Amino acid sequence: MVGNPAADGFNQAASDPQAIQIADQVMEAMGGRKAWDDTNVIGWNFNGRRYLIWDKSSGDVRIDVPQDSTVYLINIHDHTGKVYRKGQEQTDPDSVRLYTKKGEAIWINDSYWLVMPFKLKDSGVTLKYMEEDTTQTGVKSDVLQLTFKNVGNTPDNMYKVWVDQADHLVKQWAYYASFDQEKPPAIWPWDHYQTYGEIKLSSDRSDGRGPKLVQVLSSVPEAVFTDVDQPSLVKF
Repeated sequence: MVGNPAADGFNQAASDPQAIQIADQVMEAMGGRKAWDDTNVIGWNFNGRRYLIWDKSSGDVRIDVPQDSTVYLINIHDHTGKVYRKGQEQTDPDSVRLYTKKGEAIWINDSYWLVMPFKLKDSGVTLKYMEEDTTQTGVKSDVLQLTFKNVGNTPDNMYKVWVDQADHLVKQWAYYASFDQEKPPAIWPWDHYQTYGEIKLSSDRSDGRGPKLVQVLSSVPEAVFTDVDQPSLVKF
């Protein structure tokens, strides 16, 4: 068994042992750490508005946004990128920096909606066990709280996730703009799990929000991440 070592910077000292144990159970239920590490390329449609392709190893990301005729070709490891609007590459340095940062923000948000259960022990995360509760559909669950320190674009965010006590899959989550917010603006389901490659992912959810049309691929042509005219496997 590979286990599920925490990322560098995970707040082990302030996290609850019970919460860490449940996070490890979630990883195993999702296919296991080795399967996640071995997953190469993930593509998905987010809310019917944009399509993303992410090479986990290289950090290359392509984001197609038809509504404003924009294509982002960025790398989330070295924070470089190219951006095309209406087929024209943006060359002004300030514009490139602005759009590259925007592309990274899109990826942070959209990927978290898809792969959050794999990231419960990420850098900067503090993981707490809150309580037993049932989801809005009556699933008996353990509730975990995630807070963040010095990571991401919105470090004051907080999430609560409901982990099914029977199959150890996340079945619901709530988002808080700030860790001192009393009630979340919404609670959303995580359901309709399917196996993609060697991992499980929740997509095409019952509330119609979030990731759709997910693909897990062994590879894609390199030009997908470098050539705006390369077919991008877009699905809308």
